[in-house]
Amino acid sequence: MVDQKQLDLYVSHRCWHCWRTKRLLAHHAFRFDVIEVSDDDQLRSWLSDFTGHTTLPYVFIDHRPVGGFEEIRVLERLGQLDHLVRDEV
Repeated sequence: MVDQKQLDLYVSHRCWHCWRTKRLLAHHAFRFDVIEVSDDDQLRSWLSDFTGHTTLPYVFIDHRPVGGFEEIRVLERLGQLDHLVRDEV
């Protein structure tokens, strides 16, 4: 198994893009932690302030903000997602 960087996925329940992001990451066999923010106003506020985004999901790789579903999908299409998560090309 290839080692990978820490991958955190901030989500909200009943969120279509959150479900799609989980599915995309699982398809690549990435290990990731899901952080539910639906009922945590303080965490959601911090996330919005830190990233500048008010929508979910939001992905961090090694504690660095990367983006939501659209950004992750673009990285996948460009072949850069594996490189970012696993240091692979």
